[in-house]
Amino acid sequence: MDANAWLALAALPNMGAHRLKTLYDQAPDWPQGWLAALPAPAASALRLWLDHPNKSPLQAQIDASRGWCEAGPHRHVLYPGHPRWPALLDELPDPPPVLWALGDLDALIGPRLAMVGTRKPTAEGGRNAREFARALAGRGWCVVSGMALGVDGLAQQAALDEGGATVAVLGSGVDVIYPASHRALYRKLTQTPRALVLSEHPPGTRARPAYFPRRNRIVTGLSLGTLVIEATEKSGSLVSARLAVEQGRELFALPGSLYNVQAAGCLSLLKSGAILTRHVDDILEELGHWAGAYLPAAGQALAEPITSAPVQMSDPLTLDTPDTLLAALSSTPTPIDLLVQYTDQSVGECQQRLLMLELEGRVAQQAGGWVRLG
Repeated sequence: MDANAWLALAALPNMGAHRLKTLYDQAPDWPQGWLAALPAPAASALRLWLDHPNKSPLQAQIDASRGWCEAGPHRHVLYPGHPRWPALLDELPDPPPVLWALGDLDALIGPRLAMVGTRKPTAEGGRNAREFARALAGRGWCVVSGMALGVDGLAQQAALDEGGATVAVLGSGVDVIYPASHRALYRKLTQTPRALVLSEHPPGTRARPAYFPRRNRIVTGLSLGTLVIEATEKSGSLVSARLAVEQGRELFALPGSLYNVQAAGCLSLLKSGAILTRHVDDILEELGHWAGAYLPAAGQALAEPITSAPVQMSDPLTLDTPDTLLAALSSTPTPIDLLVQYTDQSVGECQQRLLMLELEGRVAQQAGGWVRLG
């Protein structure tokens, strides 16, 4: 089955990922076996596409995906049977039938670990996210996350800084930047060798709350294990932790202070059996024996590397700005309204600059305001 067939299956009415996987596991012949196994509405839609593609609404969706792939470099549609389809996804009960990919497919070569956590990490949590990501990247592991604020973004930026591989799975189309404040990180993920953005949603799909829990199953499903850096007791990261366990993946959690609410979720995970993690060797001791199976075989050809020059765009998040904002910060938390007065910038300008400084590990948000690190 080729990309067109999988794109058609993914667009069939009333057929979710779980039902498609159930049928796929039965190994029906294409297309007659699928037509016989599909429910009547889906079978009728597929038969119309097979016999009269120009009359089928499925063809319009296929053409849109093909047009998107042909409109620029490093755009791909992945599906079961594609040379770079991540085999770990086949172990899920509801893998995505197709994945749209933007970036360097070489990011999928090698062992992968998911890193997740709170969107508002403490200074220690942010430091741990960066240090573990750098250490994993330095050992040849790919960091997988969701490009969310906080731990996700910090970990993926650190992996990029280390020159390692990283994969971001979005809860929107791969061409929709969410959150918008991660525009600079998104650009690096789509233009840096061994960095990749994935989504099960067609290009142009806007982010929706319901998409993020389903996004999480791909983040953990792509990975041999999941590391939770910091999480409250009601954190969305605990959804990822539960998914990892249900998928038969190893679950790792960092311990934290009893008085740190951002560590409460990790402490609960440790109590429930997650592997206590102090440094990256704790992870490699558990997963190292699996990693070799995901390294490229000798002589295996790699995907075409990214060689095109980055697109030059005007972006307020990446423009050089005066250091007045950084100079206004100290180890004592300073609220945003005072920073606006000190720097003579708008609230939006201050917030954008603070986000960039936070990604660089130079500032952190704490109770009462922002502090300067180091």
